[in-house]
Amino acid sequence: MELRQLQYALQIASERNFSRAAEKLHIAQPSLSQQLSKLEKELGVLLFQRNTSTVELTHAGSLFMDQAQKIIDAVELLRQEMSDISQLRGGKVMVGSMPITGAHLLPHVLPSFKQKYPEIEIALLEDSSMNLEKLTAGGKTDLSLLSLPLQEPSLTYEIIGEEKIDLAVPAGHPLAERAKGGKPVPVRIEELSGESFIVLKKGQGFRKITFDLCQKAGFEPKVVFESNNMETIQSLVATGMGITLVPRFISRSSRSEFVPVYLPLAEPVPSRTLVIAYRRGRYLSKAAEAFIDTFKETMQELVK
Repeated sequence: MELRQLQYALQIASERNFSRAAEKLHIAQPSLSQQLSKLEKELGVLLFQRNTSTVELTHAGSLFMDQAQKIIDAVELLRQEMSDISQLRGGKVMVGSMPITGAHLLPHVLPSFKQKYPEIEIALLEDSSMNLEKLTAGGKTDLSLLSLPLQEPSLTYEIIGEEKIDLAVPAGHPLAERAKGGKPVPVRIEELSGESFIVLKKGQGFRKITFDLCQKAGFEPKVVFESNNMETIQSLVATGMGITLVPRFISRSSRSEFVPVYLPLAEPVPSRTLVIAYRRGRYLSKAAEAFIDTFKETMQELVK
């Protein structure tokens, strides 16, 4: 059964005349009759009673036309919905995000996106970077905010920006003196050998970045405490339990109760690369592409 056959049958039912129906459909009458006969043969019923002057629906034909019209209406609605999505007038994007990074960046991105594309729905899924990679590879998210390097080989990505990394120390730490009076004096990572580190737990991408930077500087960080939450880590640093490395975008606000001292790291200043990742070969909707573009634009403004 073909969609055009439903349209032909509906037109005949509307006109009650083969010639007029063929004219409205812009096809030859013999072709119309042939397609109707083919349809009736497939269904095993007569849809119309034909005589010399009129065409009348059979009982089966009346039932068929009711359902055929619903199908045609559904197809037209589907076409309209797809057109809306292609023209960015609708759609949905499932976005995965690391909780803390997303908490600091998404409030800048989402309002801008909703202003441009008010009809597109954004659904948010928050998890650790390790779990997000698996969820994205499994198609549970359309896109995910992650940082390099990615461990999941089935993912590809678009870079949205570089984020510098700072050092956070307690106010009473000797290095905190470098933040006083004018421009802070940068700290070399080699100077942190022997310090007590507070780091993210396994499964968090920034933990690996911290360990890689320390190992590259020639030492293994002495970990005294671990947390799943960078906000908690910064609070513990502020209370004197240790030091940590922290992405600049998620440095604690001065309005917080427990605020560490932030110091820049010496050249070459380490950074992490933030990306929007998605499954390799996965079709990206226009809505998803628009979200990536908006994220890139927002990151450029934040960096400025």
